[in-house]
Amino acid sequence: MLPKVLMLLFFFLWQDSAGKKVPSLNDTMIIGMRLENSSKAQTSIVEKGMIQVVEGSLIHLRIYGTGIHRFSWRRIRFVEMTSLSTFIRNFSVCPQRTSDLLIQPYSDDVQNTSAILSVKVQILRKNIHFKDYMMCLEDHHGRSRRLLKNSHLLLRVIEDKALQLPHWLKITMVVTLLALSGMFSGLTLGLIALDPMGLRIVKNCGTPKEREYATKIEPLRRKGNYLLCSLLLGNVLVNSSLTILLDTVIGENIWSIVLSTISIVLFGEILPQAICSRHGLAVGANTVFITRFLMLVTFPVAYPISKILDYLLGKEMGTVYNREKLMEMLRLTQPYNDLLKEELNIIEGALELRTKTVENVMTPLKDCFLVSSDAILDFDTMTEILQSGYTRIPIYMKEKTNIVDMLYVKDLAFVDPDDCTPLKTITKFYNHPIHYVYNTTRLDSVLEEFKKGKSHLAIVQMTHELNQEQVLEVVGLVTLEDVIEEIIKSEIVDESDIYGIEANSAARLNSISRKSYEQMSSAFISSISTNQVLPSTSLQYMADFTVRALSDLLYIKVSQLCETQKSVLSCK
Repeated sequence: MLPKVLMLLFFFLWQDSAGKKVPSLNDTMIIGMRLENSSKAQTSIVEKGMIQVVEGSLIHLRIYGTGIHRFSWRRIRFVEMTSLSTFIRNFSVCPQRTSDLLIQPYSDDVQNTSAILSVKVQILRKNIHFKDYMMCLEDHHGRSRRLLKNSHLLLRVIEDKALQLPHWLKITMVVTLLALSGMFSGLTLGLIALDPMGLRIVKNCGTPKEREYATKIEPLRRKGNYLLCSLLLGNVLVNSSLTILLDTVIGENIWSIVLSTISIVLFGEILPQAICSRHGLAVGANTVFITRFLMLVTFPVAYPISKILDYLLGKEMGTVYNREKLMEMLRLTQPYNDLLKEELNIIEGALELRTKTVENVMTPLKDCFLVSSDAILDFDTMTEILQSGYTRIPIYMKEKTNIVDMLYVKDLAFVDPDDCTPLKTITKFYNHPIHYVYNTTRLDSVLEEFKKGKSHLAIVQMTHELNQEQVLEVVGLVTLEDVIEEIIKSEIVDESDIYGIEANSAARLNSISRKSYEQMSSAFISSISTNQVLPSTSLQYMADFTVRALSDLLYIKVSQLCETQKSVLSCK
């Protein structure tokens, strides 16, 4: 079975090879060639179609003719020629093959009339600036055949005009360019990231070192687009030069691309930007002279571009924080700055003042202490006023929403409770102005009114519709203390405020009576007339502020009594 299979396989292979006719090498004729591309520049066509290439390059030539196939490269060779005219006159066949032009063992884009050959051009010998070559074709016996006397089959190799530098100098230049690339990249991020407004702040209130750095950088940072264009132009120029120089050091291969990419990304981008993002102020100040020199060198290109950007984008204002962003920044940075919690509350309260209205801080009318205009200033009324602890008391008529006057506690300094003076008499005499505000008024506006000194208490009114008419209704009171408490976000406790008082203390405070006052008054007057000291036992069960207030009243009584006694004595 196996011999039969092998015989059938051999038969099919023989038929297949017999059906395909291999072109004869003697039928191949080349009449011209064209340069497709080259790995180096400076290629051109000179002297009636002669192709000019550069030493050390890899070129691709498209040959034209008849009978061309994929093995034609085996019979093609290049030969040296000292002179074209001498060659054509003296030689009937092509001379020995040259090793300066190496034909690669393959052909591309093979057709019957054309194909592409890859040729490696070797380096010329020393002190030779150019050399000419001609293409020849061998027959199937390996003997050379004379080709047409056509200048389109001629090739000239010229010397590479690239700058030849010592290897150590090239490496030094690579390191220098890499350092400059890193510096320009880092400064691009470090200097541009420095906000102009932030620089001014650091310049005015930073540490001595920070002020020195900011003073150096601010003039450069003020020219934002010009600085940006200069740094970017310098960075691109250095990176391009670094890539080209690495090609000459390592060679034109994949390793030069890999090494240049890794070097630029790691040492020219990542590390410098990581450093300058944290220490941009110090790095920028210490390299300011290099930045100024770069801006001077790139002035012809960078300055016009910066002016166009200034015109299109407008002036750079820097980062400006609104109220909400400023408060959030203070909250987030509070663990890292030296602000106390109380200081932060005051700052936040001051910033929030414009966003709050009187309605947020006012005392509702039902919780306010008011006195009727029909009240009589007897002992009970005055005691009630003094016990309230307020220095300004609104006076209402009939209804508490109808506030008609204002009473200051200091107005009662010369009022005798025994005289039972009507309250209207006192309020009419002093005639204090009443200050009204709407419930929608912002707290900053109210604070400005309080600062003018007209009053530290305002009546809060609210507008509502009644029978399709706008009616004003008193809904509460607001004081300067309320506004200040909102700013500092804390309660202000004075000597008249009572917090956490026990029930028995409140009962004892409310037990002050007319009898207690008369006993204390008599004892005090007797002590004055007999030159004795008033025992402290009479006052030990009374509240402190009540003792002070009643003592003032007693002082008035005693003064009047002394004046009377002096008058009587003078008459005697």
